[in-house]
Amino acid sequence: MPRRRLVVVGAGITGLTAAFEWRLRRPDDEIVVLEAGGRIGGKLHRIDLAGHWYDTGPEAMLARVPEAVQLVERLGLGDRLVRPATTQASVVLPDGRYPLPAGTVLGVPASAEGLAGVLTPAGVARVAAEADLPPLRPEGDVAVGVLLRERLGDEVVDRLVEPLLGGVYAGRADELSLAATIPQLATHLAGAGSVLDAAAAARDAGARSRFDADAPVFVTVSDGIGSLPAALVAAARADVRLHTPAHRLTRTSDGFEVSIGPAAAPEILGADAVVVTAPAPKAARLLAGVAPGAVAPLEGIPYASSAVVAMAFPAQDVAAGSGLLVPPVTGRLVKGVTVSSSKWPHLAQGSGPGEHLLVRSSVGRFRDEAELQRDDDDLAAAVVADVADLLGLSRPEPVATRVVRWGGGLPQYLVGHRDRVAAVRAAVAAVPGLAVAGAAYEGVGVPACIRDAGRAVEQLLS
Repeated sequence: MPRRRLVVVGAGITGLTAAFEWRLRRPDDEIVVLEAGGRIGGKLHRIDLAGHWYDTGPEAMLARVPEAVQLVERLGLGDRLVRPATTQASVVLPDGRYPLPAGTVLGVPASAEGLAGVLTPAGVARVAAEADLPPLRPEGDVAVGVLLRERLGDEVVDRLVEPLLGGVYAGRADELSLAATIPQLATHLAGAGSVLDAAAAARDAGARSRFDADAPVFVTVSDGIGSLPAALVAAARADVRLHTPAHRLTRTSDGFEVSIGPAAAPEILGADAVVVTAPAPKAARLLAGVAPGAVAPLEGIPYASSAVVAMAFPAQDVAAGSGLLVPPVTGRLVKGVTVSSSKWPHLAQGSGPGEHLLVRSSVGRFRDEAELQRDDDDLAAAVVADVADLLGLSRPEPVATRVVRWGGGLPQYLVGHRDRVAAVRAAVAAVPGLAVAGAAYEGVGVPACIRDAGRAVEQLLS
């Protein structure tokens, strides 16, 4: 096969996986990865916290969908996969703390059983009353919160669904698309006729699809999920160019020209194929000259900013399972707390250099990001105070803290998101040699980004 040049825009998990997949299929090609920032990995990021590698981006990967686990194994790192010691989380409410009910679909219950406590008696009765409502006949996409408030009441949204969606998307249930964020529920709605029956069907279908009932729902990597980008670069043997933004993409008779580098003195880089994995706003600007039909739908995908505060406290006992979900109704600054020392065996107190309680917490939601205007010291102090109170720490002074900000880091899958994605895909598919992939489209998790990278490469090589 003649030697070709693949240019990948973006050195996050999606872009680096695309480079790796291309290398496996075309081992002699040139692969250039362009990254506007100063490091690889995108939102996969790890730090040294009290002598441990500690993730400040994604800290867990879904194990019951295969892509992430398979990629780790293909990189020869399967022996570093770690399953959690506990996944029992609790919901913090104004009147107390309650275990997260089992058997929900991203917080959507399949029945009123097991909801006492986390919902008030009136809230439980409201859920049970859905059986008396007229059959549900959905027409088109709808916001998660809008549908669930109408069918199950406000408490299900405010106390269960909101903190879970907020943790995944840093978004708001009343704006996020049901079809895009809880597709398994949306799939069963039409046939079930009620939200409770659809949730039960989605839950049962998920259970049937699992080939190993004992397999963990989540896994991580012992030296951090943030270790995967370097492993991908090494395996892909890619030419990664940091501090090298891509400004414009132009179609030529035999491929593409990419304008890169300083805007005042750009360089032109030729390419036979291009995979754009940049966030939606940048992708829109880059594709304007070659796939103009993708611009408007890409511009319709807004982003939320957030921050993660990593904390190491002196070793001490806490009774919070894997962590806490903190919905907005509490008025708290933080939206979630992960007790990493309890959740992950390799981070357990006494398992590494020194003994520490390792905790992380996140701040920031779509359209409610004012708290992120604080400087790092102020934000860290406020989060530490919130976390120490929530966990009831006897030794609340941390020995180390670190603030990692994710400005514009999480795409918002608003109502109509799937139609926007379909329009982008159609416009891009009309341009031979061009593909897009990433968290903006069909999933923000690590496995979804890996899957989308593989899809893009298959599209280009087929």
